[in-house]
Amino acid sequence: MPALRPAHLLVASLLTTACLAQVTAGRPMPKTVKVHVDPAGNQGTVPPHLFGGFLEPIDSSINNGVIAEILVNGSLEAGLWNHAMLEQIFRDQPELIDSTNQTGIPIPWQPLNKAAGNRYELHVGHAANSWQSLEIMGTPDDLTGIKQRVYLPVPRTDGYRVSLYARHGSGPTRLNVSLRSRSTDKILATASIEAAAGEWTKYAAKLQLKLNDVHRLEPVDFAISVEGDERVDLDQISLMPDDALGPFDPEVVRMSEDMHMTELRLGGNFISYYHWRDGIGPLDKRVTMENIAWGIPEYNNFGTDEFLAFCKLVHAEPQFNLNMGSGTPSEAADWVRYIRERYQGPLILEMGNELYGHWQVGYPTIHEIAPRTLAFSQALKPLAKDAMLMATGESPNQFEAWNAAQYTNPPGTFDLLTMHFITGTNHVRLAPYTPDFMAAAAYAVPHALGAHLDSMQAQMDAVPGYKGKAHFAITEWLFNSKGEGERNFTNESPSSRNEGGAVMVAATFNTYFRHNAEVKLVDMTGLMEFAGIWKRREQVFASPAYYVFQLYAAAKGDTVLPVTTDTGTYSVKNGTQGYADVADVPYVDIVATRSKDNRTITLFCVNRSLTDDAPTEIDLGPSLVSGVAKVDQMTAVSRYVMNDEVEPKRVVPQVSGLNVEARKPLHLTLPHESVTVIHLQAASK
Repeated sequence: MPALRPAHLLVASLLTTACLAQVTAGRPMPKTVKVHVDPAGNQGTVPPHLFGGFLEPIDSSINNGVIAEILVNGSLEAGLWNHAMLEQIFRDQPELIDSTNQTGIPIPWQPLNKAAGNRYELHVGHAANSWQSLEIMGTPDDLTGIKQRVYLPVPRTDGYRVSLYARHGSGPTRLNVSLRSRSTDKILATASIEAAAGEWTKYAAKLQLKLNDVHRLEPVDFAISVEGDERVDLDQISLMPDDALGPFDPEVVRMSEDMHMTELRLGGNFISYYHWRDGIGPLDKRVTMENIAWGIPEYNNFGTDEFLAFCKLVHAEPQFNLNMGSGTPSEAADWVRYIRERYQGPLILEMGNELYGHWQVGYPTIHEIAPRTLAFSQALKPLAKDAMLMATGESPNQFEAWNAAQYTNPPGTFDLLTMHFITGTNHVRLAPYTPDFMAAAAYAVPHALGAHLDSMQAQMDAVPGYKGKAHFAITEWLFNSKGEGERNFTNESPSSRNEGGAVMVAATFNTYFRHNAEVKLVDMTGLMEFAGIWKRREQVFASPAYYVFQLYAAAKGDTVLPVTTDTGTYSVKNGTQGYADVADVPYVDIVATRSKDNRTITLFCVNRSLTDDAPTEIDLGPSLVSGVAKVDQMTAVSRYVMNDEVEPKRVVPQVSGLNVEARKPLHLTLPHESVTVIHLQAASK
């Protein structure tokens, strides 16, 4: 007789069985998955604009991201962070709580020497930049000044440029700028500035570290001190690495260029109250304010001219998201005039961002959206007749009413209707759930998207004058694992940051490739952070999904080939919210393309299975040349593995070779939860 199991274990076992029952097997996975590719077929062309990026000032995407500036709040303004973001700052640097309470110095600055006491006053109304400046009142008895904890991009560079505005009050006229060890208070680099002018004047200095004085990921203090009883007002302080490309981080530029984006979108939630004139003119005179969409400082240092310059560096077409919240048609038209005075290349204009959402400043109601879209379109079309014009549509799982309202506009009002495909992968209907259930449900979402795209296009095509004249754009797409609070992300499910997210991104690209007749433009979230490039503690690295994007971007303009497979399938009930019930999800998902020059066939292979590696046989008929095919494979020991500043290349493509014999099938094994891209030399037609 078997031993009795404890009651709590029996309950846990039953719950686990109930959870797993929500994923049901369909066609069983064969011992060897057989795939047939028709190299002579044609299922459309991969649109070049499927490979766009997305950028907005959120977290460290632009400030301390694309922009090489190392300091935070160099303008010395107070009140730039909302409560949630202040909580994060104080958790990271609790010493700033006392500093702020006792001295009023704007965060994240603090006194250089506590022993000097409170020798600071915040002045409002006569600043060099924006509204506030900080007076430092020296004392002959103690070192007096301010400091900020910083990380430096070592070992990439040891040289740094300092600039600041100063207005001398009384006493000595020398300012000292320095980099100091936080553990020993040793001065690592220093320079002096004679700041004698009684009016606001800009000064500059150079700081040079000795080789290996500061190690990678080591925090140091940037400090400004006065001498004796000197009194001086400071504002607009900057610390830039000497290898910056203008205002840009050189590593971010290089990695952005390596993505091979077609277009780059400047947009997001902030755009509904963004007024483009705030982001033009001399950088030192642009006003610092709170970014109310994300509760962080907005320095307006990445305006129109900087965005155009960055797009040029990374070879991406600029995509401007226009303010249809608090903005007006005439303001948008003026912006386009300004753009066209400086840039004459391909241009993409997007009218509004998520305007259906009450979180957008000045959102239009469903009754207002069509006439407002038409007014903007009529203002823009005469100025940019060659631009691609896009209007705001709804998300793929709730599009019907909003999109129908947009279709009351005359055909030709817009070229593409946008949607956002944003999924919280750790939000499932099933309770309780297992991590494996959550992953299987998440991996089903890219497959579910296809049916929604078909339905959206069918609705559009049913409107007189629209069929064949307009299609869709996905101007934001990401997969997040989101906890409580707006910016509180977790790692409990596949997300844009981890290996599981790389599987989802690849599977979604497979869906886009198959639906190339419906989706003509896609912008992945984001160029910085989420599925793209990250910068933490001044170290630049990429998510696993970044490398998937690179691999797929090589297919621009390729012909999509017919593929059949006998792979197993599964179905999900009560899964990811918004895509809860998904049937017949293929474990092995393969798309094949033929290059424009007919020389290369590429296989894009995803294995969604949580447990089973898939021995696979791929038949391409007589279409291949004998030799060695290049194989790029993304896999990891766990779906939760991420790259970070400590280990930036935990998950990167592993490159290998695959022997190819003409007229014989390919044989390889696709690891579970993996992405594999195979590059084959095609026989001449």
